[in-house]
Amino acid sequence: MSEKVIVYTDGACKGNPGPGGWGVVLRYGNVCKTMHGGEKQTTNNRMELLAAIQGLKVLNRRCQVELYTDSQYVRKGITEWLSGWKRNGWKTAAKKPVKNDDLWRELDLETAKHEINWHWVKGHAGVPDNELADELANKGVAELSSS
Repeated sequence: MSEKVIVYTDGACKGNPGPGGWGVVLRYGNVCKTMHGGEKQTTNNRMELLAAIQGLKVLNRRCQVELYTDSQYVRKGITEWLSGWKRNGWKTAAKKPVKNDDLWRELDLETAKHEINWHWVKGHAGVPDNELADELANKGVAELSSS
């Protein structure tokens, strides 16, 4: 697996729920690709998940991915909680339905296509690509209100 891709993801929401956006920064060698989008009525957690999904979906072959998120919900969900949710029929340890299970299932499918190292990075701490992902997520929200 020679392709190493660095991915930064972020989600934003104005109100929770409310209009939200997601942003992705992908780096492969000297190439940088950015993406963003939004939804009129959503939550911050959904936008964080959607950013990770969109960042992985765009990869057209199996890659080694270093994925950075400022969402502990996403990082812990995928690295610690997901296997238990699947084992328990998409129920939490408290036997309640997993929130956002539609997106968790989609993220699970996308992660199976790659070798991924998940990293948490503190948000708004001056990490350039995380700041850019945040700007892109907010741009996704802003474009909703201008359309």
